[in-house]
Amino acid sequence: MLGTSLAPKRRLKNARLWFDAVTVLVALVFIAVAWPTLHLTHQVPAAAQPFIAGLAAFPILLVRANPALGWAISAGSALLIALAIPHQPGNALPFQVIHILALFALVFAVAVQSPMQLVGVVWVATSLLFGTTMAATGDSFSDAGFGWPVAITGLVVLGLLVRWLVSSRQALVRQEEVTELERARRAILEEKARIARDLHDVVAHHMSMVVVQAQTAPYRINDLSPEARAEFESIGTGARSALNEIRGLLGVLRSDGQLPEHAPQPTAADVQAMLEGAQRAGVPLAWSIDGVLAGIPDTTGLALYRIVQESLANASRHAQGAPVRVHIAVGTALTLTVENGPAIGARPADPSGTPGSGLTGMQARATAVGGTLSAAPRPDGGFVVHAELPLAPVLAGEGGAVALESGI
Repeated sequence: MLGTSLAPKRRLKNARLWFDAVTVLVALVFIAVAWPTLHLTHQVPAAAQPFIAGLAAFPILLVRANPALGWAISAGSALLIALAIPHQPGNALPFQVIHILALFALVFAVAVQSPMQLVGVVWVATSLLFGTTMAATGDSFSDAGFGWPVAITGLVVLGLLVRWLVSSRQALVRQEEVTELERARRAILEEKARIARDLHDVVAHHMSMVVVQAQTAPYRINDLSPEARAEFESIGTGARSALNEIRGLLGVLRSDGQLPEHAPQPTAADVQAMLEGAQRAGVPLAWSIDGVLAGIPDTTGLALYRIVQESLANASRHAQGAPVRVHIAVGTALTLTVENGPAIGARPADPSGTPGSGLTGMQARATAVGGTLSAAPRPDGGFVVHAELPLAPVLAGEGGAVALESGI
């Protein structure tokens, strides 16, 4: 990205160097022509010839750095030469052709670069300069009417057209830079969304397990002292408060869009280990897996893992002590069902906690891989999550009828 942004600046710098080199070469050619031929057009002492020729040729050196100053020097010296230096008999021009070429180049540069008010001044002043001085010498071009002012007007119009083209190009470049910044900003937001989803899935799951273990300890461990019960209650309260605060902070990171994962992510084969860990944490969990999870594509496997993880976290948080049943079937599609009963035994979830975005995240993950997900309460007060995730054609139907059963 840095190399790409520096390339246009480097090209612009090289173009300016080449332009300056060509300008110096043109100035040298102008002085090489103006100096030896000055005595043919004007009655100038030999000692003054290099200075008069320099006034005709060297102002063009300012064509890029300060064309308005170059024009002022060239136009002022042209007026001075026309009024103070007599020209040779038979010469109808009040100043040299080289002087005219340099002055025209500077007028064009002013039209391209300078403010519009200055362009108007230069156009009027140059037209008057050529119109009056040429008419005074009886130049044939001025005898045809307003020939020289018309020519200068055309030159100014051409410069303004080039100015418009250059400004349009610069506006396009600026717009491209803005678009690139927007692209980078969107990429950052998408990366935040990815981080938010993974943080939510991982942190909410493990923090929920801490809450479950702390609040179910009095029911699982016999002969607990009142001090131990109070300690477990304190741990559960602190963990639940931390979970609510973390969920609120994660909302700041959430935004639309997602990027491909850049670090190793869980796969479908890791689901069983997660289920076993949740069961060891005290969740009354039973599961069945029909088929082989190892052959599921990584994107679908990641979606499955995160949906199961979030479903277990929600069940532990909102239906503490309720039995949870997970069923996974691998056939022409991957089917997932997570059911839990109503909360029993343990205290229900604190309704004042920060509302989560777990269901939205699960639906987004299912949609991202081309699947569907539904989540709804059961009539008995429990909850059920059902997802259908597609498999690649080569994996459809694989897995056989292997069943892995585990219960509480």
